Amino acid sequence: MPEISQPAPDFTLPRNGGDDVTLSDLRGAPVVLFFYPRDDTPGCTKESIGFSDHRQAFADAGAQVFGVSKDSIASHDKFAAKHDLSVPLLSDEHGTVCEDYGVWTEKKMYGKTFMGIERTTVLIDADGKVAKVWNKVKVPGHVEEVLAAVRAL
Repeated sequence: MPEISQPAPDFTLPRNGGDDVTLSDLRGAPVVLFFYPRDDTPGCTKESIGFSDHRQAFADAGAQVFGVSKDSIASHDKFAAKHDLSVPLLSDEHGTVCEDYGVWTEKKMYGKTFMGIERTTVLIDADGKVAKVWNKVKVPGHVEEVLAAVRAL
């Protein structure tokens, strides 16, 4: 997990709708990365809709928002179309970025242990340094909390 005030690990990932996104190319403005386990599951859908609903408010605050999961671009395209999502979704199919950000962790559910993405949001400042990290995110109220942190930068 990157630490506060340390440089955020750089990456280039494909996004839904085409093109690649390179984190270092976005310097000069804050970036929000929300890591989520899977497309089209209840919590991930609510979180993605929340960030999409507030996309303009983030833009007005000067920030860009990206969702990141290990789902494929085809899955992201279907998910975005089904729920009319406006926030770009990045595909980390190989899991490298998830590992670099420390969100690929051991999880337990129904007595079974498995590896998966821990719902995490990372706020990166205009200089490319980690400004804030939210671990084990609970969806209700989260988007508004992140937006307030962006506005406070």
